Amino acid sequence: MSDSSNTTPSRPRLRRDLGLIGLAAAGIGSMVGAGINIVPFALQRSVPGIGEHVLPAYFMAALPAVLAALCYAMLGSAMPRAGGSYVYASRAIGPYTGFLASFSQWFGLCIAIGVVSYVIPPFLRDTARAAQWMELASTLDRRDVRLALALGFLWTFVFVNLRGVRAVTRTLVPLVVLVFVCSGLVIVTGFSHGPEEYRALLDARGESGMLTGVSGDFWTVVPPAAAVLFSSFIGFDVIAQAGGEAKDPSRTLPLAIGLAIGTVGLFYFAFTGAVYRAVPWQYVAAASAAGDVTAPGLLTPLVSPAIGVFMLSGAALALIKDLPGMLLGVSRLSFAWAEDGVFPRALARVDADSGTPRVALFASAILSTLGILGGHLAGDFFLGVDILVTAMLVNFIIMACSVIRLPSHNPTLARDVRVLRARWAQVTVAVVALVTLTALLAVHSYRDLTADVSGWYARSTLVWLVVMALGTVIYWRETRALAARGGDLRDITAVLPAE
Repeated sequence: MSDSSNTTPSRPRLRRDLGLIGLAAAGIGSMVGAGINIVPFALQRSVPGIGEHVLPAYFMAALPAVLAALCYAMLGSAMPRAGGSYVYASRAIGPYTGFLASFSQWFGLCIAIGVVSYVIPPFLRDTARAAQWMELASTLDRRDVRLALALGFLWTFVFVNLRGVRAVTRTLVPLVVLVFVCSGLVIVTGFSHGPEEYRALLDARGESGMLTGVSGDFWTVVPPAAAVLFSSFIGFDVIAQAGGEAKDPSRTLPLAIGLAIGTVGLFYFAFTGAVYRAVPWQYVAAASAAGDVTAPGLLTPLVSPAIGVFMLSGAALALIKDLPGMLLGVSRLSFAWAEDGVFPRALARVDADSGTPRVALFASAILSTLGILGGHLAGDFFLGVDILVTAMLVNFIIMACSVIRLPSHNPTLARDVRVLRARWAQVTVAVVALVTLTALLAVHSYRDLTADVSGWYARSTLVWLVVMALGTVIYWRETRALAARGGDLRDITAVLPAE
């Protein structure tokens, strides 16, 4: 890669300690969680009428996700630095566009971390019930206990991150393996049983009346459902954010992104297909209307109590292991802004012993804590999911634009792209990504703005706009201060950040 980077005085820097396995684990670990165990089934409530069309909606969501991953892989191969999307867009389009893309991403992912933390306790409660630990299950069902546990899980993994990326890898890899083993039981159970068995169970429980309803019109329900399911594929971008800590990054970043999106995509289809094969979608729709439903919770009536406990434990682990990788990614975004001087410089400080940007990590954890408190007060996590979808669709659209713009804005860096080197292939992928992602954003925003909600604060689009306005004020203030110190942001973003 060309030696085009800023030069700064010697000080503690991030360390390139992440290999291919660690990077892929960070991406996979940030994807397989709530997105697979909750969202495809709660979707029956959030998009009424989706019915039997869940898998087609997954396919519709997967196409732009794969294209966005290719855009990340192209840009990451040329610009392997911490902060991924900020560095890509600021060097390919301009500093404010880079900030817009990554601030949107940072906010959305921090809220998502809060959402994931807040939905872990119900999984632990269901596991306790399956194990017949009813007193413990009753305790875990208390709102104050749920809040305390959510905060406890979040801050536990904050301290894991404070120990450095090697500690994160040592935590993530075994958790990812355990999750795939436990989730494999869900797939085997789903494909080993048919809907007739489930209907017989419902008849025995006197619940056969729940098997009513019809699917809505395909083109009316599938696009908005695809926009929600798109959140399930978000997480591979964590790999790009850790670009400053990857070994042989121009090779390992694209490989890790491809490995993560490919593995998780195939797993999603198998997992969701297995559950909907065994459980009639009409029952899922009726159960989700009455309360939260999960994949293992739906299947436990078909298996022994011991296997049910194992499946529920796997779902809880899937959520828990989301946290360390996501915290790693979001903290590197704010670190990258501070490195360039568009955010308070304190966030660029790196601990000499661990190689961790501690202030950036704490700032991200505080916003995630607010996400937990918001979910606790609202009593519903879907607003957080909707905010995440809005934020990440905007981010991915800007990444597609960055692929198109890079050669004309920064030809030196464009020559370092190692994925799809043919320019026609790059443009084709980026244009199709731009069109499909923009269509998803339009569908998602229309659904959000026309929904019947209690107030403006319950509309993800408006919340996102308010947050972006606040971020713009901070950006304007810091860039003015940078200029007053004699810094030239155009020169800074013309080259890569120093290593």
